[in-house]
Amino acid sequence: MNPGGTSFTTRRDAAILIVDDAPDNLSVLRKLMVEQGYQTFVANSGERALDIARRVLPDLILLDVIMPGMDGFETCRQLKANPVTQSIPVLFMSARNGQDDVVQGFELGAVDYISKPLRMAEVCARVRTQLQIRYATESQQEQAERLRTIVNNMAEGLLIIEPDGRIQFTNPACDSYLGYMAHELAGKSISDLLNPLVAQEYLEYFSRYTASPETAHSHGTREVIIRHRTGKSVCMDLTLTPMFLRQPLFIGLLHDITHHKMSEDALQRAAMIDPLTKIANRRHFDSFLEKEWQRAMRNGSALSLVVLDVDHFKLYNDTLGHAAGDVCLQQVAQAISTHALRVTDLAARYGGEEFVLLFAETEADSAYLLAESIRSHVESLQLPHPKSPTSAWITVSIGVATMHPQPSDNIETLFVAADRAMYVAKEGGRNQVRATRHDSRTAIRA
Repeated sequence: MNPGGTSFTTRRDAAILIVDDAPDNLSVLRKLMVEQGYQTFVANSGERALDIARRVLPDLILLDVIMPGMDGFETCRQLKANPVTQSIPVLFMSARNGQDDVVQGFELGAVDYISKPLRMAEVCARVRTQLQIRYATESQQEQAERLRTIVNNMAEGLLIIEPDGRIQFTNPACDSYLGYMAHELAGKSISDLLNPLVAQEYLEYFSRYTASPETAHSHGTREVIIRHRTGKSVCMDLTLTPMFLRQPLFIGLLHDITHHKMSEDALQRAAMIDPLTKIANRRHFDSFLEKEWQRAMRNGSALSLVVLDVDHFKLYNDTLGHAAGDVCLQQVAQAISTHALRVTDLAARYGGEEFVLLFAETEADSAYLLAESIRSHVESLQLPHPKSPTSAWITVSIGVATMHPQPSDNIETLFVAADRAMYVAKEGGRNQVRATRHDSRTAIRA
């Protein structure tokens, strides 16, 4: 019988990071967490824990307090100071269980503090409880974040207007259209943006609706001239819809109908290419991924993400110089791009020595074969890497993740899964491919 067995259920694909400098403790805890069905990572130092946490974004960290060098308290302090890892729950484990130590642990942001020697059934129960709390909190936060993301990434400008014409809120697209900084329009009146006669017409409509919401109709869409912050005029479609919550409010949607110049289109295309490697850059890839994600969600098709990292690239730069490093990245990029053959495929440089490829309508097995072909292609270039402990040539470590996106999923899930797979490839000796599926998130290929 598993320690801590219970009728409560938690996600079986949760990732746990165990940090302890004692090998026996690591071994026992790792075995226990694996038995509970969790994906388990281990670190024997604070520095190692910070690196793993940034890469795999575990759902919970079990952190020993007493360690040589960076102790658990300092490790927690740095985790909470980093925006990438600050939301990961930390559960301290320590024989230092005096009041001052426990209080310090909670003040640093820990969610729990377990005294050593550990009682394994208690560890399981506390881990399970913290995961349940995290998932409940994340579910609420994801709903709110989803709404914020939709509003903040809308192509249309959005304004929330009060009955007296005062602007309560604008989204980034609206600010961008009209040349304002974030929140700068809040508190201004629509009279500051519109022709006086048009502004007065809207104010009268607001007044009528506020006095009699049940009889007023939606104002619909009309073309208006809006005053840009610089004083120039921009042509927009404005759609106005009433919304009654605790008070009457009006939702305005702005759509830019000003024609873009050809030179602006050319600049935009140039902004989508990485200047060093001449393949797509991160901005282009993120935009492309969002479109393919939405298409896969509509069609119920598979979406596969390949993340790869050039092995020991810093050592390569240190040995042969940055000029050679640039040439190396260019050759690797060109080799990678030859595997993105369809209009629904895209290869991009995502930053430094990290590259990504997206394969739409591609199931896990096919994605794995494509990734292995990429790995083999790069190795076959035989770019000398004199001091690499992995190979005499430049090699890459590759992680693959495949999903059938659902409305409850988000793109970050796909990236984290691929990143975790790449981490496993690196830990397994590099110059290899590891793959995960969304439904299991466990390694399926070696």
